[in-house]
Amino acid sequence: MKKLYILLFIAGISLSASAQLVYKDVAGIFYSRCTGCHHVNGGAPFAMMNYSETSPYASSIQNDLNIGKMPPWSPDTTYSRFIHERAITASEKAAILSWISTGAQKGDTTLAPPAPTYTKYHLVGKPDLILQIPTFTSNGTTDAYNCFALPTGLAVDRIIRAFEVIPGDPAIVHHVVVKVDTTGTATSNLTGTCTSQPGNFDLDVYAVGGAPTVFPGKAPLKMGIKLKAGSKIVLQIHYPAGTAGMLDSTQIRIYFYPLNTTGIRNVYVSTPLQNWFMPMFANTTPTYAATWGPSSSDISIFGSFPHSHNVCTSMTNWADNGTTTIPLIKIKKWDFAWQGFYTFKKMVKVPTGYTVHGSHFFDNTAANPNNPNNPPAYVGAGTGTKDEMLFDSFQYMNYQAGDENIDIENLLSNDSLLTTSINETAPVNIQSYAYPNPFSDNVKIGYELTRPAETAVSVFNIYGSEIKNLSYQFNSAGEYSVNWDGKTAAGTKVPAGIYFYTIKAGSSESSGKIVVMPK
Repeated sequence: MKKLYILLFIAGISLSASAQLVYKDVAGIFYSRCTGCHHVNGGAPFAMMNYSETSPYASSIQNDLNIGKMPPWSPDTTYSRFIHERAITASEKAAILSWISTGAQKGDTTLAPPAPTYTKYHLVGKPDLILQIPTFTSNGTTDAYNCFALPTGLAVDRIIRAFEVIPGDPAIVHHVVVKVDTTGTATSNLTGTCTSQPGNFDLDVYAVGGAPTVFPGKAPLKMGIKLKAGSKIVLQIHYPAGTAGMLDSTQIRIYFYPLNTTGIRNVYVSTPLQNWFMPMFANTTPTYAATWGPSSSDISIFGSFPHSHNVCTSMTNWADNGTTTIPLIKIKKWDFAWQGFYTFKKMVKVPTGYTVHGSHFFDNTAANPNNPNNPPAYVGAGTGTKDEMLFDSFQYMNYQAGDENIDIENLLSNDSLLTTSINETAPVNIQSYAYPNPFSDNVKIGYELTRPAETAVSVFNIYGSEIKNLSYQFNSAGEYSVNWDGKTAAGTKVPAGIYFYTIKAGSSESSGKIVVMPK
């Protein structure tokens, strides 16, 4: 019997070793669940587009998975469902944790699936209208709210099918409220005190982690927002305290339906759930609410954007008529760092006579790790980062029979604005550069390609030995800041002198010389 146990134990070791995961086995999970944010310009603190970028953060990934912090999908999927859910499955989570626990082995990375392509913009194709604020120097010594009134220049009415807000500097743009001034008379207010932005109706509320808005544009559902000729788009941008002197050039990129397109249903965007009286004394855990209704007609809700700040820990939106409840959205663990409009997989019908409710729970105690005050202090409703808000928005339409049965996710799954094809057989031409050059401490090595491609960037000494491996990623452009600390990754001393960088993309290559001066 003892011999049998030993054999089983040896067999178990052999089986475990043969099943050990390497990067190629988990790369696809990172691509689908993580890299939407973890790429250059994606808003996350580091990229995860390849093994070299991912493996240094293995312990952080392990911790965030174990506590449920990542992937950042806040809505409770047992309450309501949305498109583009980032919620990781149990088997995917187990695979990543297994890979990390066995040493985050590299393996043969050429066997990994192709990485997705990301650019600074989420929507593909050329926008019909791009409005960008003049390069602005933040006056945010305290919370600053600036309103930029941007003329559209439209000579005729147009209908918006999609748009996205692109922060000029994601590090300093706290949020952007987008309104439409149909009169065209709004003026900019850049004093930092524009807390009541001008405009006739809301278009969007962008916050960190926010996604673009794309409305279905083909049968059985075409929806959009009318933008009148001569209108202005007003961007109210919140720059938090500590951003004074930093530069921003936020823009909004808009895609219209072709002129004379018929059958487009009008979308309304508003923030009907608001509460501006919410006293929160230190060491209390109050709940505050707001209501909208009862409704005078049937509506179809397309998207939901509940919003609070850092004292809030959970929130729920629902509709009811006193006897029947319609779930809208529930967030059990609110994370201020990740928020935006959530689009329902199928629109939610709110019938006549129903009231929409918002309830937010606040934890103003030391037990709340996100509490902006230590020790806890009084917090009230307001627009500042250390204030609190109950500010829940919706995108909705007048109801038509069958709205609740339309599969929004399927309609948008192959939308031309959300997908793009790349001819991977087309030749790649590279333009590369390095500056400053010569240098003593830091050098920036960058490149631009004629099409996105898998790119390797390395630095060699005059004998042809690779001393620094900068990055592998799938992109059309990149720039890497190299801190010349006098050592290679292996710790070998690197003296001043002449070195060469090489950038490979597909079958193409570009090289250049860099000169390291003595310190």
